[in-house]
Amino acid sequence: MYCNFLSYKICLLLGFLFPTLLHYFLAPLPCRAYRYLMSSSNMGLRFMSYPQKNLLTVFSSLSPVTAFASIKTLKGAFSCSYCVRCQFNLDDFSSKKRHLERVYTTNSNGKFSNKQFISVDPQLYEYILSNVREPEILGQLREETASMRGSKMQVSPDQAQLLAMLVQILGAKRCIEVGVYTGYSSLAVALVLPESGRLVACERDLEYLEVAKRYYELAGVSHKVDVRHGLAAYTLKSLIANGEASSYDFAFIDAEKRMNEEYFELLLQLVRVGGLIVIDNVLWYGKVADPMVDDKKTDSIRRLNKKILEDDRVGISTNWRWHDNLPKEMNGALK
Repeated sequence: MYCNFLSYKICLLLGFLFPTLLHYFLAPLPCRAYRYLMSSSNMGLRFMSYPQKNLLTVFSSLSPVTAFASIKTLKGAFSCSYCVRCQFNLDDFSSKKRHLERVYTTNSNGKFSNKQFISVDPQLYEYILSNVREPEILGQLREETASMRGSKMQVSPDQAQLLAMLVQILGAKRCIEVGVYTGYSSLAVALVLPESGRLVACERDLEYLEVAKRYYELAGVSHKVDVRHGLAAYTLKSLIANGEASSYDFAFIDAEKRMNEEYFELLLQLVRVGGLIVIDNVLWYGKVADPMVDDKKTDSIRRLNKKILEDDRVGISTNWRWHDNLPKEMNGALK
């Protein structure tokens, strides 16, 4: 009886001590998930799967850059199924509570300085959107598009506002959009064009184009929009053949990624010196910097980025932003 009671006491004591001992010995150590995230093989953070990208700001392949992450805890972050520490829900470096707060990058040659980057979480992004001037008609189009097939292709209100502002800064009167979808970005541009302005809107999907045309009518800008149903490359070539070279001020490309290089070359002929060509998705959700990704779309975007970087005919600015917790980027080429 005494032995059974003693065994019970020992088991009870171990039951209380085990979590504490486990925390003491294991919590300071990086778990398997953390080691993966901070793998030194990429001199910083590795690229994540899409679910992980919803949580983490990603920087990689900036050799010889070293990335330092300051971590804050966040209940509900992704868990490490291999790690005992994570299964016991320990604090500190527990990946189940890990959330990347900010990343600092430094470079040995000073190229990147000590630039501080911050991630845009949902709360901050909501704040950004609350400071966007979205006309009522654009809000209606956005809400209708949200229930449609491929709704993630629609640009966000802050991106559309940027496009519209660029058009206004340029004093643009003649614009081209390659890839209209349901017309959110093209409508934003058309609304700020002067009455004599013209926007050539290229879209191959008639279902989407019909929605766009309906909203052009509702917004009273249909007279500014020259809708072109069909392959964008054919439309651009026809504009050149029609003697419209160097007559456009602004162009926006948001279409088939493997065609972007051809679109860029054609638009270089159509956009005047001093005009602006904006290209969406040039970082392709971070894939372009991941050497393990070699699909055709990603490779084509890499080639175009390199081509533009080395092209003396244009100036270049590459920027990234956040939308739905995933990076969506815009690249500007100035003739």
